[in-house]
Amino acid sequence: MLKLSGVIITFNEERNIEQCLQSLVNVVDEIIVVDSFSTDTTKAICERFNVKFIEQEFLGYIEQKNFALSQASNDHIVSLDGDEALSDKLQQSIIDLKSNWKFDGYYANRFNNFCGQWIKHSDWYPNKKLRIFDRRSAEWKGINPHDNVQLHDAKAESGHLKGDILHKTYQTYSEFNLKTEYFSTIAAKAYYDLGKKAPIWKIIWNPAWAFFKTYVLRLGILDGFNGYVIAVQTANITFLKYSKLRALYKEK
Repeated sequence: MLKLSGVIITFNEERNIEQCLQSLVNVVDEIIVVDSFSTDTTKAICERFNVKFIEQEFLGYIEQKNFALSQASNDHIVSLDGDEALSDKLQQSIIDLKSNWKFDGYYANRFNNFCGQWIKHSDWYPNKKLRIFDRRSAEWKGINPHDNVQLHDAKAESGHLKGDILHKTYQTYSEFNLKTEYFSTIAAKAYYDLGKKAPIWKIIWNPAWAFFKTYVLRLGILDGFNGYVIAVQTANITFLKYSKLRALYKEK
């Protein structure tokens, strides 16, 4: 029977990390936590569990998660963020894999909780994520802060597991606003480094399209007021990203 490593990166996750760890303890054979020197009780909570706790200065989302992968003893990985946890059904699906692993990686749906509401539409569900995989066949890629696990071989096969990754996302509107500012700044810098441009038409069109897609095409309207908030902020982060990118070109 193959062995699994649970891999997590954290920074100030005292609100969520215990639930994350509890969902892994009966599923994986070891848990690796790579922490960016949290200033809250994250470390103390982790030390109550049998985890390998590593403190590492933050390298960037993609870089930090790939560093965390390198610290695991096993090649078969269950990768979570500190504010995520495995549902009971997904825990059982992963346990079953240990005697029946067939593919290079496995997707699971991520179910997002926003301000106390589980969001069922708004482009936030099913929010399919590849998080159970063989690290010899996959790694974290993407454009910061929008990281994702990608299989090395385009012909690689993947499966889909029953159950959800439960994600405790923003729990207040103020937190959402702060993260929108933070992530848009990171995205603008990443786009600048890649040589992407920010013409006026993108600053106008892309946010409008982001709102329409989230609220109408992805049925955000069915998520009530929070669906509207998510659509507005999706448009806002798109606007800020391209506005900040344009400003970077003017500065440099």
